[in-house]
Parts: sequence; C-alpha cells; structure tokens
Amino acid sequence: VQLQASGGGSVQAGGSLRLSCAASGIRHVIDDMGWFRQTPGKARESVARFTKTGTTNYADSVKDRFTISRDNANNMIYLQMNSLKPEDTAVYYCHVKVREVRAILDNIADYWGKGTQVTVSS
Repeated sequence: VQLQASGGGSVQAGGSLRLSCAASGIRHVIDDMGWFRQTPGKARESVARFTKTGTTNYADSVKDRFTISRDNANNMIYLQMNSLKPEDTAVYYCHVKVREVRAILDNIADYWGKGTQVTVSS
C-alpha cells in the first residue's frame, strides 16, 4: 500500500489549502481513511476521516472549516481546509486502515503517507 499526499504549503491566516492523497496497492477492505496531523512534541491527532460505515468524523478544532471528500473510482481522498488558523500549522499525514478478512482472525494494518507541511502565518 502506498499513500502519496500533496498540496501542503504556506498561507496566511484565513486562507485555504487543499490536500490530496492518492492511494495505491490496496487489495483488501478499507476500514478507515483520512487525515492526521502532528506538531513537534505532540502526538499525532486525527483531523478528519471516513469510517468504514461511510460516515465522516472531524476534530472539534476543524469542524465547519475543513471538509474531507473522496473519489473512490480513483482511490483519492482530499482535505479542503478553509479559514486556516496559525494553530493549524502542522505536518499532515494521509492514513488508511486496511482489513484483510480471514477465516478466524482478520489482519488489520495501518498505512501512512509521507507528511506534507502546512504552515499558516498570522
């Protein structure tokens, strides 16, 4: 499984960016797919994701500003980020949780793309 993220950059507060993630090599069930972010010294946090039931979950800090979307035909997910704030500055990672269904115990694996830097200046 390979995840290729792109679209990061530097913007001023109030600006917008759109992140893209291309997924390839996925041959099993996708349980979860979305975006995380991380700043130095802090744990990686979930920003927005699709669950296996198709619902979307957002971190409280990004609700009403960020929108996750996907193109299943092309195995792409996107993160539209509007009204960006300096506290959104982080490295953003594309993530997918893949489930290989087996007879007794499913095999679940997490995959991460290389991060893309988002910097928001005040």
